[in-house]
Amino acid sequence: MKKSLIALAFGTLGLGIAEFVMMGILPDVARDLGISIATAGHLISAYALGVCVGAPMLIIARKYPLKHILLVLVGIMMAGNLCASLAPNYWVLMLGRFISGLPHGAYFGVGSIVAEKLADKGKGSEAVSIMIAGMTVANLFGVPLGTALSTMLTWRLTFLVVGCWGLVILYYIYRWVPMVENLPDTGFKGQFRFLRNRAPWLILAATMLGNGGVLCWYSYITPLLTEVSGFSAESVTLLMMLAGFGMVVGNLASGRLSDRYTPGRVAALSQGMIAIALLLIFFVARVPALSALLMVVCTAGLFAVSSPQQVLLIHYSKGGELLGAASVQVAFNLGNALGAYCGGLPLEAGLDYTYPALIGSAFALIGFLLLSYFHRRYEVAGHA
Repeated sequence: MKKSLIALAFGTLGLGIAEFVMMGILPDVARDLGISIATAGHLISAYALGVCVGAPMLIIARKYPLKHILLVLVGIMMAGNLCASLAPNYWVLMLGRFISGLPHGAYFGVGSIVAEKLADKGKGSEAVSIMIAGMTVANLFGVPLGTALSTMLTWRLTFLVVGCWGLVILYYIYRWVPMVENLPDTGFKGQFRFLRNRAPWLILAATMLGNGGVLCWYSYITPLLTEVSGFSAESVTLLMMLAGFGMVVGNLASGRLSDRYTPGRVAALSQGMIAIALLLIFFVARVPALSALLMVVCTAGLFAVSSPQQVLLIHYSKGGELLGAASVQVAFNLGNALGAYCGGLPLEAGLDYTYPALIGSAFALIGFLLLSYFHRRYEVAGHA
């Protein structure tokens, strides 16, 4: 495995912890700041909105070397997480989460393009999946560690660790990632030209709704596991590691399968699996073993669609690859914000923690239908 791809994965590892650890520490943050869990869920949305604001800024930076852009983005990630760790109240924490989200989509966009340029012939999807693997490892080890630190000491330490990890990322990107050729500059308007076509919109809509469906349920995974499935609070860390294991397997498997078959087919089948699993969670979440098993299926599916969607947008955004690659993460995090909000609605209405999964299943089903249509029209029929 190339060291340059490992360096890029270190970055997604930090971003992954910053994004997903909030789901594990949500009750601790709510209790410490004196707010409800539903209100604390808005901190998830704040990160997602930061992603949506930060990714389009790549248009301004398009003329700079890709490696230099990556280094600046890591610096912003450090600043946001250090701000969150020191936040004296809910609103400053909200600001820290927003700043932390700014570099997320842009890093994935630039990193995906660099990974494809560094990949061996015919292994572009696998290279992108290796870069994204950092995020799955974050959920396997980083998020459980952050959850444990929050439970035993304080949630602030979790964000402090992520901020300090940024120094490691800076060092290895500087040492291991070579300077690669910049993309051709098609001008400001040229960056948006790919949006005239239907294909990227199908991918973006499927990404937003599909991932939003998972986040309806996953944003409130900790209280679901403890209050509905009957797991102890102490077992949540191990369960989060189990969820992270599903992400690792789903991501690496889909990267290989996408190179062998087609990214659209792999993404569509994965999204269909998610829709079914979320529906089953609604009915059987009170059975601990089934709840844990379906959690793994959902998290595997969440990252099984990630690298195919990233690769598809690069391929269907000619002339605006930077914006296209970053826009996947915008759609992903718009889905996160939508999911966290919609998942909280039944809770605010007094319903139990299984209902977010039911809402999520409907979202995921729409994502499956959109990806299936994309696959038939653009990969099978070959329409432009």
